[in-house]
Amino acid sequence: MELLRPSEAAEALGVSYPTLKQWIYRGRLQSVTTLGGHHRIPRTEIDRIFRKRGGPGSSRQKRGGGATISGRNKLRGRVVEVRHEGLLSQIGIDVGGQIVTSIITRAAADEMKLRVGIEAAALIKATEVMIIRG
Repeated sequence: MELLRPSEAAEALGVSYPTLKQWIYRGRLQSVTTLGGHHRIPRTEIDRIFRKRGGPGSSRQKRGGGATISGRNKLRGRVVEVRHEGLLSQIGIDVGGQIVTSIITRAAADEMKLRVGIEAAALIKATEVMIIRG
């Protein structure tokens, strides 16, 4: 059985390390505890979370579906709202039952072909929320 360190599992799932630790503490993600008291996450758990979230069956993809980015506060989810008004678009992404909302240019929303039901990720940086799509 392949076991991942929490930082590796967080990267594979596209969530932050603190989020992953909370998932472990709340029982959402099963871990194995080493003799030294450290958590290790079985690869099967990563795959189970991906299937549950409607993602690919394997987590062995490049981050961002082929795109790479240095930011680590990337939250993957499904678009649940797209509202256009003038030059701006309001995009809502469901991330584990929480809605993350971003205001981006309409041109960017059109270029990414954002629409309800597709997978996307919100990148949190300071006070900004940016949208990423493969």
